[in-house]
Amino acid sequence: MASTNGIDKSEIFKQRAKLLEDNLEYFPDFPKEGILYSEMFKILRTPELFSILRDLLIEKTKEFQPLPDVIIGIDSKGFLFGPLVALELKVPFVPIRKRGKLPGKVKSASYELEYGKDVMEMQEGSIKKGQNAVLVDDCLATGGTLECASELVKAFEGNLIGCLVVTEKYELDGYKKLPCPVKCLMKVK
Repeated sequence: MASTNGIDKSEIFKQRAKLLEDNLEYFPDFPKEGILYSEMFKILRTPELFSILRDLLIEKTKEFQPLPDVIIGIDSKGFLFGPLVALELKVPFVPIRKRGKLPGKVKSASYELEYGKDVMEMQEGSIKKGQNAVLVDDCLATGGTLECASELVKAFEGNLIGCLVVTEKYELDGYKKLPCPVKCLMKVK
């Protein structure tokens, strides 16, 4: 294993991820009864933690092979993290938004959430046929949102090489719905 000054790089990663995990906030019964919602805005309000989050997202993205040609952020928190990764890798950032938020010609796909249904859209011409794409979002729960986004990438004939999420609700097994590897920084309840 690679090391820095005798310290295993994977151990450093785990320590930094644990620091982030310790700063997540949990809200029971949000957005509806029975849901335990994990929120990361406390991390974003703390520049030192936000910097660690950015660095870990970039590290995880660089593990995908081949490297992505495009980073696709999912409405809405994927818009916070995706551009940071895209800028570092010097590749385009493309948004996937909820229905009715994008101008021009779009393709749509519907999905079920842990707590409802929705529709997402991506603008035509956003990605090119065969481009290697990574989807970025804040949380993987049931997998519905990322599965829907992967359908949009497929509709544009992109090559989905992976999904990158900050947190994954481990007991829901959402990754099983996805047609590609998933990398997450933290597994949460």
